[in-house]
Amino acid sequence: MPDDILDEITAGTARPSQSYPKVEASLGLTVLHRSSGRRGTIQRFTGEVVELADAKGRAHTFHNRPGAFAVQGETVLLVRPSTDDGPRTRRSAAGAVVAEHQPARVARSSRLWVEGDHDARLVERVWGDELRELGIVVEPLGGLDDLTSAIAEFRPGPDRRLVVLADHLVTGTKESRIAAEARSQWVEVVGHPYVDVWQCVRPDALGIAAWPEVPMGEDWKTGVCSRLGWGTPAQGWQRVLAAVDSFAQVDPALVGAVEHALDLLAGEDPS
Repeated sequence: MPDDILDEITAGTARPSQSYPKVEASLGLTVLHRSSGRRGTIQRFTGEVVELADAKGRAHTFHNRPGAFAVQGETVLLVRPSTDDGPRTRRSAAGAVVAEHQPARVARSSRLWVEGDHDARLVERVWGDELRELGIVVEPLGGLDDLTSAIAEFRPGPDRRLVVLADHLVTGTKESRIAAEARSQWVEVVGHPYVDVWQCVRPDALGIAAWPEVPMGEDWKTGVCSRLGWGTPAQGWQRVLAAVDSFAQVDPALVGAVEHALDLLAGEDPS
């Protein structure tokens, strides 16, 4: 049996979610998280997120996926209790089900680093609910040039993991070389192929046919705003951010990168 439900998906052997027995995720129910081996009682369940308390009372948070948990030795799909009188839920901008009035969780020691303020604000725009629910803090770096020294200062470890979201993460680029040097057991670099995070917003959301081509050597944001008649880069950024109210306006490359980052930061010790 694969160690992780994702291994089953990759191998093409995962069963459809309808084939797993559905078990109501009642508070206090004892379950096993299959891939990590963590066993505990359910303390919180939002439909997308499961929080368990182990025998020592320590909290562990996991994403809920079909077949990710087992109850009394049987692999199951956890579902919301039919008589649930808990917090009301809503659909987040990222498409997840979150509590209507869920307070922010105490911040984890782990961090999600992004290249700049625009990256941080776009991630917050779409995934803010999930970030607060999982207790994940997003910090802008101001570029990747000093990433190695910044990681050394951060001192990552099993309870202090780090994921870096990089722009222009394409084979053969400076960014890909920096990423290769930075990766370790507790550090991962994810990203998208675009020169700037602006390009991760779908052109149709902005009412344009495509992002304009800007020659190398010309400031990309200034060139884009000039060609589109958007004024200054600051004014252009306001247009870009205002065009996004859910993941539907964002390129799948960024969606996949951020979702992978959240999985890594919300998961358990991979050792």
